[in-house]
Amino acid sequence: MKTEDRVLGAIDVDGLLGSVSDLIEIPSVTGEEAKAQKRVAEVMREIGLDVDVWEIDLETLRLHPHFSMEVDRREGVGVVGVMGEAQGRSLILNGHIDVVSAGDESNWSRPTWKGTVEDGRIYGRGAVDMKGGLCCALYAAKAVLDAGVKLNGRLLVESVVGEEDGGVGTLAAILRGYRADGAIIMEPTELKIAPAQAGAHCFRITIQGQSAHACVRGEGVSSLEKFMPVYNALMDLEKRRNTGVKDPLFATYRLPIPLNIGIVQCGNWPSSVPEKLIFEGRYGIGVDEDVSEARRVFEEAVARAASLDDWLKKHPPTIEWWGGQFNPARTSVDHPLTTTLAKAYQDATLSGPVYEGVTYGSDMRHLVNVGKIPTVLFGPGDVRLSHRLNEYVPVDDLVKATRTLALTMMRFCGHS
Repeated sequence: MKTEDRVLGAIDVDGLLGSVSDLIEIPSVTGEEAKAQKRVAEVMREIGLDVDVWEIDLETLRLHPHFSMEVDRREGVGVVGVMGEAQGRSLILNGHIDVVSAGDESNWSRPTWKGTVEDGRIYGRGAVDMKGGLCCALYAAKAVLDAGVKLNGRLLVESVVGEEDGGVGTLAAILRGYRADGAIIMEPTELKIAPAQAGAHCFRITIQGQSAHACVRGEGVSSLEKFMPVYNALMDLEKRRNTGVKDPLFATYRLPIPLNIGIVQCGNWPSSVPEKLIFEGRYGIGVDEDVSEARRVFEEAVARAASLDDWLKKHPPTIEWWGGQFNPARTSVDHPLTTTLAKAYQDATLSGPVYEGVTYGSDMRHLVNVGKIPTVLFGPGDVRLSHRLNEYVPVDDLVKATRTLALTMMRFCGHS
């Protein structure tokens, strides 16, 4: 029996599904991941990996130029499992354990914090984003070990915190010294290979008005009304920027670099003209775009809109770049990591690989831009199911991803 066939035959599907469900049952909303991280470390030890668990020094991390974080985090736990030797190429499999809030849980049709296997899917918060993908990496490694195969190169399985709000976990792992010849992040790509990731920077804009009693509304200046020309200018900017995107990896997207306004806060009393409006959003940045230039274009659009309004000209909006700052990143489709993964997917699933860029931010930019590690995204499930009610990941995707990762690690690292 061929070595690869032996490894694929050793994949423990029941254990995989059980571990995904187990992790879903441990709420790990961004900033509260310690309990889940400790459980991942236990699974790694049970599998047979050498495990490094450490407390992340957040205060020191804040000094790094690529640091960004949105939540008031009190602690951060790093977990990395290691196997293999140092004679061949090394590979990182990276997955984040943190999840976003479940919102109003009464709106879920299935339990939020319970892995429910139903109709070929696993439901629960974190199923697709991305505890499912993380478990695929763990059980691919387990299959290699269970089959008695030794990797020539080192395999590093990283379970990281804080991806949703800036990537402190992956940044901390890089600064701890974890580098490799290549890395795969198991984000939900629908099993497509994503060698390019667009950027996304969070912004906050404050618009000043002038308060007045509502009975003499005309004597005040509504910050809500002054918001509209700025909003229209930003929507026009989004349209112009997306018209110029020609990258074939993003050809399927109507808005490959979207500009989204997610929060608008205005006013403090129904009978008062609102004196201040604050809005926050996410500014998409092209894969090969200079980040400083992209910000300059954004700021100029706001300034131009303000210059056309008598009030805003004298009281210009203030712009703050804050929170998650996800820079773009790219790895060549011809890189050995990409081609190895593509061939492994084809052999594991008997389907041709599909290449596509992603429009969301991920820890890819830390691995590529800080760690100088060629990185691609590849994982089970659809990102469109992330951050919403009744999140799920298809069981078939989990199995295919695990098979693909097992072949990839063997071929990229070499084995005996």
